[in-house]
Amino acid sequence: MNIQVLPDHKLSSVAPLKPCNVEKKEVELILVKDQNGVQYTSSTIMPTPSTHGTPCTAEELEERETWGKKIDFLLSVIGFAVDLANVWRFPYLCYKNGGGAFLIPYILFLVIAGMPLFYMELALGQYNREGAATVWKICPVFKGVGYTVIIIALYVGFYYNVIIAWSLYYLFSSMTSELPWLHCGNAWNSPNCTDPKLLNGSFLGNGTSYAKYKMTPAAEFYERGVLHLHESRGIQDLGMPRWELVLCLVAVVFLLYFSLWKGVKSSGKVVYITATMPYVVLFVLLIRGITLPGAMDGIRAYLHIDFKQLNDPKVWIDAATQIFYSLGAGFGVLIAFASYNKFDNNCYRDAILTSTVNCVTSFFSGFAIFSVLGYMAYKHGVRIEDVATEGAGLVFIIYPEAISTLPGSTFWAIVFFIMLLTLGIDSSMGGMEAVITGLSDDFKILKRNRKLFTFATAFGTFLVALFCITNGGIYVLTLLDNYAAGTSILFGVLIEAIGVSWFYGVDRFSEDIERMMGFKPGLYWRLCWKFVSPTFLLVVVIASIVTSTGLSYDDYVFPSWSNVIGWGVALSSMMFVPIYAIYKFLSMPGTFKQRIAYCITPEHEHHLVAEGATIRQFTLKHWLAI
Repeated sequence: MNIQVLPDHKLSSVAPLKPCNVEKKEVELILVKDQNGVQYTSSTIMPTPSTHGTPCTAEELEERETWGKKIDFLLSVIGFAVDLANVWRFPYLCYKNGGGAFLIPYILFLVIAGMPLFYMELALGQYNREGAATVWKICPVFKGVGYTVIIIALYVGFYYNVIIAWSLYYLFSSMTSELPWLHCGNAWNSPNCTDPKLLNGSFLGNGTSYAKYKMTPAAEFYERGVLHLHESRGIQDLGMPRWELVLCLVAVVFLLYFSLWKGVKSSGKVVYITATMPYVVLFVLLIRGITLPGAMDGIRAYLHIDFKQLNDPKVWIDAATQIFYSLGAGFGVLIAFASYNKFDNNCYRDAILTSTVNCVTSFFSGFAIFSVLGYMAYKHGVRIEDVATEGAGLVFIIYPEAISTLPGSTFWAIVFFIMLLTLGIDSSMGGMEAVITGLSDDFKILKRNRKLFTFATAFGTFLVALFCITNGGIYVLTLLDNYAAGTSILFGVLIEAIGVSWFYGVDRFSEDIERMMGFKPGLYWRLCWKFVSPTFLLVVVIASIVTSTGLSYDDYVFPSWSNVIGWGVALSSMMFVPIYAIYKFLSMPGTFKQRIAYCITPEHEHHLVAEGATIRQFTLKHWLAI
């Protein structure tokens, strides 16, 4: 056990812990215990006698688990941020929107919005040492946004785990001498199944791109062998869950549970594999990819520069939404992870490092993807644009088909699906940790029974995910993917940014960061937090709503009632913001003005409201401060 007495200038470096009052912190002892490689810290503060409220008790100064090593935290954040979208969405977006020219809006939005929001969430969680809901003790009226992002993280777990289960199913299916999607003639194939060797530009000459042709063995294995989509007439005809996928989903959920049940003590070790494995595999796939005929044509198509594309507003919207979703701000995960950091950890450096690694990974993965797409185009005598696609069609149809034609195809398939599995698992772990930490910090009974609560959360996501592995499950998954974390997550982060930057105050937030790290954020970061990032988010929210269209999956158009359900799912999380704000206002004592004051001042300053002191949020200086 180490006992450290901090000098005077460090005394303010502990975030307000509870609504108890400490006027002047004279001595702080930090007790560090090492249990199984995980450090626990607790602070004992010796206040001077105060006339305001009561002093802190031992129970109020709770111990909080911290990461055993700094690398555990960094790998967890990188593992969460680097997910399937880095592989299956960014390369195609880059290619479609002007190639190298797309990097201009992408990097611009990374610098003015992505990094500032990433930095803000890490600092917010680390200073207050709380999850996404209770962190709003800094401005109680915004606690509803904490519940919003927790609910969204839970919704995403419902369908994201299904995609991981598909990857696991493909992994098991790859463990044969001949990959099952290489030829027609299997039980799941239709009479119209076409040998890929017969497919070329002249065969497809009716305007159908190769990527959209659904009668190849690889496409039929995915849609008929895995999804059994041909047995469903639409979202109203789901059928029963597929037992093979149920078993894969059970394996995924158990893996998540045993990764999370002991908190960061267990999850911090799992990411050593799940966060690093994708990089090893991507590098191996790239080396193999560039040796294939046609690979350089694919890479040239990926990197071609077309500045005229930048005149299209949709390119800028694509760049904005991609940078936002790619970094993963707003799911409560970054706040949860950072809350287990040591108080003086340099989260500024962490934010720059991890957000940069995430974006470089997206760009790098494009080389591995497009080298293989170039090979596919060469093999079938079609253009790159005919084989280029995104999403599940890329990683479950086009890429597996390309792998099946290579020598040692079984090995390459196993390697590829291990990469998909590890990319998905650590992102799913992050989302579930946001739910568990966010609610455990708010409801202490859940914290005392973390293992049981973790199991209940994992089992709950499993039950809902069963709807996504039925014959028509892809329709449920598509609906959730579009609505559960679309406009609602953008709205949540917009309110979060306004709450921190305007109501709590950028100047006060900057002082909190200075207490942690010894230096204040520069003017650039403060301007981004107060003006640029909220404006960026507002524009993206509006664009998201304006460009919203009715749902479809290939040729299937969803019935109008399903879109109504989708918006209901989106609103079910967003409604926590206004409902909690109204509840908070009505539950506060005093006059109208006092209630407002209680709602927008940090909890540890509520005694000032009761005494009738001037509240800084009621002064013009507060709103103009930067």
